[in-house]
Amino acid sequence: MQINQRDTVVILFFIGISILAILIGGIVSKTATSIAFAIVGVILILIISFINTEASLYILILSMLLSPELMIEQLGGSDVAGRGVTFRIEDLLLIVIGFSWLAKMAIYKELNFIAKSPLNKPISVYILVFFLSTVTGITFDRVDSKTGLLFILKYIEYYIIYFMVINNLESKRQIKRFIIVIFITCLIISIIGILQIPGGTRVSAPFEGERGEPNTLGGYLILILSIAIGLILTIKNRVEKKLLIGLCLIIIPPFLYTLSRSSWIALIPMLVVLIFFTEKKAMLIGSTVLIILLGSFMIPESVEERIQYTFSGRAQSIQTETVFGISFDSSTSARITRFKYSFKNWTKHPIIGWGVTGAGFIDGQYNRILEETGLLGLFGFLWLIYSIFKHTLRSFRESDDLFLKGLSLGMLAAIPALLGHALGSNTFIIVRIMEPFWLLVGIVISIPRIIETKPTNIHPGL
Repeated sequence: MQINQRDTVVILFFIGISILAILIGGIVSKTATSIAFAIVGVILILIISFINTEASLYILILSMLLSPELMIEQLGGSDVAGRGVTFRIEDLLLIVIGFSWLAKMAIYKELNFIAKSPLNKPISVYILVFFLSTVTGITFDRVDSKTGLLFILKYIEYYIIYFMVINNLESKRQIKRFIIVIFITCLIISIIGILQIPGGTRVSAPFEGERGEPNTLGGYLILILSIAIGLILTIKNRVEKKLLIGLCLIIIPPFLYTLSRSSWIALIPMLVVLIFFTEKKAMLIGSTVLIILLGSFMIPESVEERIQYTFSGRAQSIQTETVFGISFDSSTSARITRFKYSFKNWTKHPIIGWGVTGAGFIDGQYNRILEETGLLGLFGFLWLIYSIFKHTLRSFRESDDLFLKGLSLGMLAAIPALLGHALGSNTFIIVRIMEPFWLLVGIVISIPRIIETKPTNIHPGL
């Protein structure tokens, strides 16, 4: 019997897994139970990923907001001062899933690691810019090599998710399954958030460490809320619509109690885009006005205090920033002060920037991009965002299917919403926002291809 190259790779893969299992067995017998279970879990995910990439993506979606983090303290860069570099379980999962994907591609050569898509060029240019900027920073001792390269690897993770999605997405049914898992994850996160409210602290996602990151949860919720509302405005199935409305109602309390002003600001561009593109303008405008009127009587006291605190700078003993005669609180003032410093610091390296993590901690996406990667980085970022919006709009206009159209509408609203959120946060580099964002980008960008071609089984099972 003749064994071809594909059979050889399969055999070698499972031999490798067997050897790895034997080695792990020896390690497990000498380690703690929790570590042993973790190792076994990694092996199971590796096998699942090799057999069925779609199943591994479901695992990844659930892990995006429900996985604990490990803190790698003080790797040497100024950016990590006081915060460190975080490493999450989904980072490990992505490595494992990526490895199994590479093995699968060795067998099914028709699968490409970098599938052709309209975002390939802007993604490549943006990666090249922040890599070049960081290497330059390392060369001139502006960036700690370990810290800078670790951050770059974490950024590249998002694009790996995007390419995994467009490589494996073949039908509308797959899209629906992914969206259902995304909504289930959001439901779990929102319920956990609601349970935090009686504690009196700002609501944040689980496993965020001692301090939590309410602003991160706010950005994540505004992303999912945009998708849900886009579908509500488009689909006709009453049961599905009621379920989505229920999800939105569950999202709202933890969203408010994050007390994240950047997230609240993000509601404005989200609603503007939804109103502009939806055919149900009157209904959406009426609902928005009604919610605002009712909300003025029902707004939680802590939310009202948070809004008032923003403009309470005059009453504080410390020096605060004033813009157009309006004084701001210490937190907002710190961001304004940092933005002024960022602009001044950027002029020292205007083209290529200081390099990723080379300019210290910056709590604001736009000044961070400008300061770390210069004008080239800002151009790359804007080109990438423009390309995502342009091709999302194409998916929206070309979709006759109401579900796919609603999904595209939600993403059209989510993009400017996150741009608004980025005024006071590093939105486009935060793992818990960007992983679901890039997964959704991969889904929406794939819609025109799915519409044009019939589903085919391009990689038969083993």
